[in-house]
Parts: sequence; C-alpha cells; structure tokens
Amino acid sequence: MGHKIVIAGAGSIGCFVGGLLAKGGAEVTFLARPRIAEEVETAGLSLTSFEGWAERVDPSVVTLATDPALAFAGARTILVTVKSGATAEMGALIAAHAPPEAAVVSLQNGLANAELLRKALPGRPVFAGMVSFNVLHRGPGQFHRGTSGPVVVEAGAPPLAAPHLDFLQHPDMGAVLAGKLLYNLNNALNALSGLTLAEQLGDRRWRRLFAAAQEEALAVFRAAGITPWSMSKVPVQRMPRMLRLPNFLFRQLSKRGVRIDRTARSSMWEDLEKRRPTEIDELQGAIIRRGAALGVPTPVNIRIAEAIRAAEQAGTGSPRLDPDQLSGGTS
Repeated sequence: MGHKIVIAGAGSIGCFVGGLLAKGGAEVTFLARPRIAEEVETAGLSLTSFEGWAERVDPSVVTLATDPALAFAGARTILVTVKSGATAEMGALIAAHAPPEAAVVSLQNGLANAELLRKALPGRPVFAGMVSFNVLHRGPGQFHRGTSGPVVVEAGAPPLAAPHLDFLQHPDMGAVLAGKLLYNLNNALNALSGLTLAEQLGDRRWRRLFAAAQEEALAVFRAAGITPWSMSKVPVQRMPRMLRLPNFLFRQLSKRGVRIDRTARSSMWEDLEKRRPTEIDELQGAIIRRGAALGVPTPVNIRIAEAIRAAEQAGTGSPRLDPDQLSGGTS
C-alpha cells in the first residue's frame, strides 16, 4: 500500500490541493459530500490559476468516498480542509475511523483549529497548517486559484509535493496563522462590498476599513505576545499604513505584495451568495474574543462581524454595502 492522503472536506481548497497532489502522483482519497462526489465523478477536476496554467484531473486517478470509515481506512496523512465550524465533528470522525498513526494536518482559516483537533485526537500526530491563497468554485469540477502564496505547514509534518504548489515548513505556526488572519480580515469586507477583490482594494475607503481592522488585530497580537509572520515582501506591520495611501501609491507598492486575479473574490463572498454559514467567528470573531480577554478594544471588527451576521440572516447574498455604511468615523 502506498502513502494514502485523505482530503477531509472536499470543498474549494480541498479539491484544489488534493487534485494537484493527485496530479503529482500521490494516492489521494476525497472524503466528500454526495453532491461533490457526484460532481467530481462526472466532470473530473478542472484546476486553473490566475497565473495562466490549467490542469485536468481525471476522476479515475482519485478515490471518492462519502463514508468516513472507507475514506480513512489505511490513511497515512489526513489534510483537514473543512470550514472551521466543522472541525470538532471532523476530529470525531478521524478518531473513530483513522489509524492512530496517521498524521493530521489542518489546512484551515483561523487560529484554533489545530488545537481543536489535538483535543479530539489525544496522542496522535496533529500539525497546524495554512493555505495562503484563495480558491473559488466556478462550476462542476472547476476550481480557480485567484491569489498567490504558498502552503505552510508546521515543522515535522509529513512532506508534501504537487505541481504549481509551494509547500513550506515553519517552526512557529502561531505566527504564521496570525499573519494569515491579518489578510483574512478583508474576506468579510469583500463579501459585504459585492465587488471583486481588485475593485474593492482599488477603493481607498474600503482599504481604510481594512487598515483599521488590521490595526486592532495587531494591537491584540501585541498584547498576546505574538509577532505575525509576513506572507509577502511587505511586512504585515506596515500594511495598515500602505492601505491608507492614495490609490496611485498603493498600486505601486502593492506590486510587492500578494498577486490577485482581476476577477477574484473572497470565499466569504461565495458563502453569502450560496447562502452558506461564513467563518466570521474564526476571523473577526477571533480578534474580538481575544481583544475582550486582553482588554484591547476592537470596535471596527465588531461592526464588520455584525454586518456579516446580518447578511447571513437576511439570506439574500452580498448586501453590496457602501464603505461609509461601516466606517463609523474610521479614517
């Protein structure tokens, strides 16, 4: 038997990363909902990127399973790619069905998922991880990468390799996850705007809100003794200042940062459009909770989180807000 990799949660990130691992020759099993399993079985996987490449993965080269017992049998590495709200449930399924020696790697947004998995899987090898890029589901079996960046996993995790993906190992995943969260604070703003990321970040008013949310998060991290890792050549501590620059200066300096497809949008925008629960509790919510515990005020993040929850409750997709409706005097 080879080194079986299980993608525990075949959503956009899971299908994209798992598909490229399979393209590179890995033995990949997707634990998927029946709808996704049928979609991939019928259409295969079409994986594309803003960089211009395209890969086709025939369904015959991957295993699709809807039964956790079948999916996890013989697993050597498990990549957890479910939304954060499903982490505890997935941990319970892994505990029930996966070999105890299987390495479990969280490739999820937020700060606490690896710790939740460790609690569900005592004594098992669990590693934190982070996917720095954005992937959207564009149609049956079609998944498109819209931003640049590597996959970062905790030092000591099993090595992974796939075409078009950079896998890095890092000794301080707390810093890495904090750095990713600073970028992810824009997910909610993009979802509320209804714009593409390029359009939204091209508007200085939206960038000022993003900067204010980041400044609150940086204050929380300082109080917690965390120095966030920078995903690009622009140090994350300088990002609020850069975001507030006039448009022409921002465009010049942002070329050193994360590259973005002109059509890309955040996954939270997709969640609102598809009437799915968002990860707001693991993004803005994480900053709000830690701020409250440490005595650091987070009013901007609170307003943003409240607006997302209102949009979830309305169930009509992105509310397409004007940034002035959220500013509250933010400059």
